Amino acid sequence: MTHEAPGAPTPYAPPPEGAVAVYRNATLFDGTGRPPRRSASIVVEGATIRAVLDDSEAGTDLPADAEVHDLGGRFVIPGLIDTHQHIATPPDRPAAEAVLDRLVHSGVTAIRDMADDLRQVGDLARASLVGEIPGPDIRYAALMAGPGFFDDPRTHQVSQGEIPGTVPWMQAVTEESDLRIAVALARGTHAAAIKVYADLDHATVEAITAEAHRQGIPVWAHATVFPATPRQVVLSGVDTVSHVTLLAFDGADGRLTSYKNKPAVDHARFAGGDDPGVEELFALMRERGTVLDATSAMWASDALAGEGPQDAARAAANTDLAATLTAQAHRAGVDICTGTDYETDPADPFPALYEELAFLVHRCGIPTEDVLRSATLIGARSAGAEHLMGSVEAGKLANFAVLEDDPLQDIGNLRTITLTVKRGRRFERAAFVPGNGPAGQSHRVEETR
Repeated sequence: MTHEAPGAPTPYAPPPEGAVAVYRNATLFDGTGRPPRRSASIVVEGATIRAVLDDSEAGTDLPADAEVHDLGGRFVIPGLIDTHQHIATPPDRPAAEAVLDRLVHSGVTAIRDMADDLRQVGDLARASLVGEIPGPDIRYAALMAGPGFFDDPRTHQVSQGEIPGTVPWMQAVTEESDLRIAVALARGTHAAAIKVYADLDHATVEAITAEAHRQGIPVWAHATVFPATPRQVVLSGVDTVSHVTLLAFDGADGRLTSYKNKPAVDHARFAGGDDPGVEELFALMRERGTVLDATSAMWASDALAGEGPQDAARAAANTDLAATLTAQAHRAGVDICTGTDYETDPADPFPALYEELAFLVHRCGIPTEDVLRSATLIGARSAGAEHLMGSVEAGKLANFAVLEDDPLQDIGNLRTITLTVKRGRRFERAAFVPGNGPAGQSHRVEETR
């Protein structure tokens, strides 16, 4: 028998099957909609939750070598999910690993990567999954757009060595494209979804979506695809739409032509939070189960602060628009997930996702319990992974975060995190060193202006 090389070390690997750990004396917000419960025990076997019980029931039927962790009444929430990340535009492995390290040590156990150089993202996803590096699970999209989009500099950054628009992870689509082959090529990257981005009409968005669904893969779209309107995008049957401010182009006065040539937005039209056209759109989204990846805090971030008073005024107007439309979407019963599309400075100890959740609570007026549900169960739904994650329940992955203080009382208490458990593997917050990545490598926000 020949010797097999062991491969790279996996210091962050999930526990082996059969290894049992019990987390006792938790105050548990399980993400299912049930009220928090005290004196709860979470029984973990390998990477999976075996049972969630009262403490009085958890001592039975455990192996002698089971690890027992007393949480002392601390608060447990499901692992958080950032539903809009870009970790490889352009590819920068040290910077990406630093982002992933901070995310998992901040309670983030999964992300949606919304189109990047999938040659690198695929390996980062593999490395995080098997435990070569610390990080959340990565569910990533392969992008499709019209040919006019592919002079965008970012498409060159993610296709280095190849011709933009001709690679499986970022394809230019026309009426002549064989969508069966295009979707199959995208699936061959091991992508979890197709992302529909720009310069496509309603018929093409609908055709891509139908073929993707036929091949068993969801579609994540920009809320306006130009010239396809928000209403047309939703009617096409996509699973999620991204960027709440793009919904303002529904019923816009100017004709939608291309991603680069957007008509002006009439901000005053939406200021009251009761625009009837948007209300109809939200009713349609609710009826079809379309999830809104709002990225609400993006325009309030340093990443889009810009330079000078003109940039500041645009950012402030879009921040108000995002807050108003997101609040209206919540009142209308639309499922909202929590994407960021930017990252905080590498020296910041916590990720942008915390800012998004705080924005939803404080600027949009959404109850904290609903925001945590958006960041967990709805996030899992948006990623096509609700059967695996998003709540602390038997049979799901052992993904949860332990906090000193109650996040339902103050969403800022996420910053009291002491431990992340991801696929049963413990990531102690005390072991995290902020600013451990390359200096000055801040995350580049996706252009939506």
